[in-house]
Amino acid sequence: MTFRCRLFSLLLAAASCASALAQVPAFGSAPAPASPASSAVVENLNLRFANGIVAVAEEKIITVADVMQYIGPLMKQVRETAKDEKDFQQQLENLQDSAIQDLVDRVLIVKEFRKDEKRNIPAHYVDNAISDEIAERFEGDRSKYLAYLKAKGQTQRDYRKEKEEDIIFSYMQGQQRKSQSVVSPVRIETYYTENKDRFYREDEVHLRLIQLTRSEDQTDATLTEKANEILRRVAAGEKFEELAKEFSNDMKRSKGGDWGWMKRSDFKKEFSDPAFELKKGEASKQILLPEGAFLLYAEDRKFAGIQPIDEVRDQIERILVQQMGRTSQERWLERLRRNGYVKHY
Repeated sequence: MTFRCRLFSLLLAAASCASALAQVPAFGSAPAPASPASSAVVENLNLRFANGIVAVAEEKIITVADVMQYIGPLMKQVRETAKDEKDFQQQLENLQDSAIQDLVDRVLIVKEFRKDEKRNIPAHYVDNAISDEIAERFEGDRSKYLAYLKAKGQTQRDYRKEKEEDIIFSYMQGQQRKSQSVVSPVRIETYYTENKDRFYREDEVHLRLIQLTRSEDQTDATLTEKANEILRRVAAGEKFEELAKEFSNDMKRSKGGDWGWMKRSDFKKEFSDPAFELKKGEASKQILLPEGAFLLYAEDRKFAGIQPIDEVRDQIERILVQQMGRTSQERWLERLRRNGYVKHY
């Protein structure tokens, strides 16, 4: 089949599919039970791409139906975050444009992989991917999988090719990220110097806690007596962690009452002042509340201020690797776009 004939047949298929999808409510109304798609989405796409074709990349025709399938899982989030109809339409168009570009880039990336005849995806990789898909998406029921393909008008061979291209796409992106994984110490130090405000931290305490839950027959006096007994054992050298496992009634008991690092804003008002008066290795006096008595212990402390570079070096390195990866990938994609055939409608 020639490219022109293939384009014509796919155009008809896309128009048919787009018409079938136009069964959903506009923004703000209840979704139609018959279809998960949104009529607003389909209408928007049909207005923008009247012939059902959104782009051609190499010999791959990208249709309205392709875009709908791509953005479908993201529509709920767009609906929830949109402030009003205008904002919804703007977010929708941005999402559509992003989806179209991603679908085009996918074709170009697969083409780049196939340029090297020595590179190939082992057949068992694809077999495993399809087996995982059947197990997870179709509950291991092959008949449901085959029914799904039939509904899409897709053969098993087509689906296998799609899965292979998924693997190629992930592999090529991974190779790009891997090439940008080394950051020089000078660059880390420069970033730290220029962005010190980003590394300001509040007071923090690594907290352990013992909760003595009040029973019906317990008074403040009996709870205080039990709390003081625990504090005497702490003063005698027993580990707060072990005493928490023995006495605490809270959900962190098995972990020695360990609540991890906490900021002042993380605490109830009754706990914040006592917790931040503690020095490292100190336990608080009992805090009596209607639900019981509480003992706090500062496993460690961090004080407000700019964190030293040694504490944030790994964090900065991750930030820079991500930045470099995005820049490198965008340059790589721009090169693929320049060297490939792409037509947007």
